[in-house]
Order: sequence, then structure tokens, then C-alpha cells
Amino acid sequence: MEEKSKVIFGNVMSDKVYNKAVKSKQKYMKKYGDDSNVDYPVYIQKNEHIGDSLGVYDILLKEGQSPEAFDHEKGIIVGNIRMGFGHYRISMAMASAAKAMGYTPYWMDLNGYPQTTCTKVISAQNDLYSLGSRLSKNALFNKFVWEPMNYEGFRALSYNASDQKNAELMAPVYRNVPKDIPVIGTHVWPAQAAIHAGMKYVVNAIPDNWPMALHFAEGSIHTIQCKNAYMGYRICNGMNKDAVCKEMPNDALVYTGHYIDHELVSNIESDCDARLERKRNGKPMRFLLTIGGAGAQKEIFAAIIQYLLPKIKENQAALYVNVGDYKNVWDDLSKEIPEMASVVTEHFNEFEQTTAFAEEALQGDVTGIHAFYHENIFEAVYCTNLLMRSCDVLVTKPSELAFYPVPKLFIKRVGKHEMWGAIHSAEMGDGTLECRDIPHTLQMIDLFMKDEQLLREMCDSIKLNKSIGLYDGAYKVVEIAMGMKE
Repeated sequence: MEEKSKVIFGNVMSDKVYNKAVKSKQKYMKKYGDDSNVDYPVYIQKNEHIGDSLGVYDILLKEGQSPEAFDHEKGIIVGNIRMGFGHYRISMAMASAAKAMGYTPYWMDLNGYPQTTCTKVISAQNDLYSLGSRLSKNALFNKFVWEPMNYEGFRALSYNASDQKNAELMAPVYRNVPKDIPVIGTHVWPAQAAIHAGMKYVVNAIPDNWPMALHFAEGSIHTIQCKNAYMGYRICNGMNKDAVCKEMPNDALVYTGHYIDHELVSNIESDCDARLERKRNGKPMRFLLTIGGAGAQKEIFAAIIQYLLPKIKENQAALYVNVGDYKNVWDDLSKEIPEMASVVTEHFNEFEQTTAFAEEALQGDVTGIHAFYHENIFEAVYCTNLLMRSCDVLVTKPSELAFYPVPKLFIKRVGKHEMWGAIHSAEMGDGTLECRDIPHTLQMIDLFMKDEQLLREMCDSIKLNKSIGLYDGAYKVVEIAMGMKE
């Protein structure tokens, strides 16, 4: 297994880089232990939150008689980590596509096994990333630390060398998982760990379209959502400073299109038509504000709510606000804008009620502000997916949501690599440029509300994009993973 930290797609790492990778692994072993000889039992049960809607079964590591057995013919594992909401959301898209295609999706959250070294290592790195996201609100930290790390630091092959070594500590969680069941990793660590554990069929679904060596899991098939990322990944562009790198093999990298849930893709035309009909009929324009897992956009949310409040009271606009599992964010917004209380309806920890509201909103009228908070991570993330269909404009940072088939207004990124999500979306015609400050964000809200053209052009683009398969990525990833068995 050492070779994956010594040689990456034929690019030989220096002794200095390799030794640093070894020291990184040793540091984690010293802090969190080494469970490489632990025989973790596997227990499968239906996911109580998205088991019915997405057909998902959880892979747990606990004693007892498992109520379910692995389906060796139709089973497919979605390996993920709970780092922000993005990787969970992509995992849900894969599970949704798998279910629609007649397969059985198994949910394997490598950040959900607190007794393991794997989860301890991931949680430590997740905490660091969340801290960095929050500190990025400081302009100096963002300019000199956060953006360079997210843009160039994670780009280096040397970073992948350390990650590969650390991922060896994550492999034990796969020990008793049948090796012939395909794995889709929606973060590189579940893919790397699967390879180290000897899983035979692994697809590494890369989320970002800024090519970074961070995302390499050599031995897997790498999939990408955007063609503009293809060449950067293929030639490992800029991943060893100015040196010309050896390229990835042709069969290790596949363009698939965007990773989107079946429920969203299959309803694109009707949802876009409904948006334009609401606009023509003078209905309140519905904006969906969704806060990311790091909770870094609260100030922008507050400015948008304050700006739209008079229009909401006049039934010119309506708001969905999903704060995920961060109730403190909603509490802070409520304190900061007490005058919105008269038009707010709270949907808190009532997922059935949230689902019913989202369903009714597809055909019915919506007024005021609707706030959504769910303590459970699955419900917190999937809430946005449910609301997306009936919203007119999704207001989001240009992260994984940049690829979704809904008109989008992009607020300031959190990490420079996210910049390319907005660029790609603007080129595909289904999103705005990245609005990097509040005045430009409010200008764009005004543009959406003033006339029909911006919304209509985005809806037309979304329908056109669907016709060329742009949003079929999740189906294709599942197809590739299951096809590896043949």
C-alpha cells in the first residue's frame, strides 16, 4: 500500500514528501489509535429518514443479528463522509439514481462510526475545515490562508500522498463488507479507503471542477461533472508546480455530467414551466436560501431577508429559509430581524410536515417566510432538495448546489475552488455570476424580480441542458459502478 503515497499515476514522490506522509499517518495513530486488526461486525438496516423515499439501507458497525443481508446482485454502496452538506447531498443523488435504476443503495458514512480510528481522523479534519470556513470571513485569513489552501494547497500531488497514507487508517471499516459490491465514493476518502481495503469495484465521484490532486483515489474510476475539468485532471495540470506531470490513464477518468437526484431530473420541464407561469401571473417570487454545513453565510442571508421583507409583506416575494441542522443560525436571524416575525412560519423537526408543504407548494400558493430546521442530518440536507422543485430561484454559494437544475443566484464562495462552480453554471445558462458582496447580491435579486427575461432564459437553458444529458451524471456513475462487475 505504500506505493500509493510514493507513486501517483506514475509521478514519483520525493523521499521528503513520502516521509511527511508517513509522519502524518503516525501522528494520527498516536492520537487516535490503530484499529487495523479490529474485526468490526457489519449490521444493515433500512434508513429511517430516507429509506422509503430513496430506498437507502445503512451499513452500521455494531453487534447483533442484522435485519437485512447484502444484495450481491443489485447492491451498490454509496461511501461518504459528513463534511458540510455537499457530500451527503451528492450521495443522496447517487442513491436516488440507483433506486430509480432498480438497484439497492447502501449508505456507508465513514464519519459515522465513532468507535473507529477512521471516524476520529475524519472528524478531526472536518473540525479543522469548518473552523477554516468560519475564519474565512476575516479578509486577511481568507486571502493569505484559506483561499491559497483550497486552491493551490489541495491541488498538489504531495497533498494526495499524505491523504493516501492517512486513508490506510480508514480501511478497517470495510473489512466485513463483501468485496464484490461496487462502491461509489462521494468524497475521496471513502474511495481511497475502499481501494486500500481491497474492494474490487470503486468509482470516485469527484465533486469539484477545479482539478486538484486531493481528489485522486488511484485504482478507482474517477468521474467528473464538467468537461472543462477534464484536461486539468487528465494531465495533472499544476499538481507538481511547473513540472510536466505524467498523465492519468485514459480509462481512469470519465465525464458523466452533473450528479442530480432522479426526482429532480425527471420533473425538470414541469417545474420550469410552473416557475414561468407563476411569474406571468404575478405570484410572489419564491427565493430559497440554503445555508451550508459550515454556516458561513448568515450575514448575507440577513441582508437578503431585510431587503426583501417589504416585498414579502406586499406579496411580491416569498422566502424559504433552510438553516439545515443549525438552529442557532435561525435564532440569530430572528434576533437581528425581529420585524419578520409577523410573516414567518416555522417548520422545525417535522419532516412529514416539510414534505407535505413541499408537495403542496408545487401547485398551490406560497406567501411569507417559511423557515426550515431539522436536527437530523438526512432531513436537514434533503429538505433543500424537496423545496428546490417549487422555488423560483435558489440562493446559494457556488458549491455542489451549483450543478442543480434550478435557476440560481450565487452568493460569495467559501474557498476559491468553488469559484469554478459559478463560472460553469453561468456558461451553462442556469445560474448567475458569483456575487462577491451584498450590494451585487441585492442587485441580482432586483433583476430577477423586475422582469421575466432572466428567469425565462435560465429555465430555457435548464430544459436544453436536460435534452443533452447534462444532469444525467448520477445515473451514469451508477451505470459505471455496476458495469465494472461485468
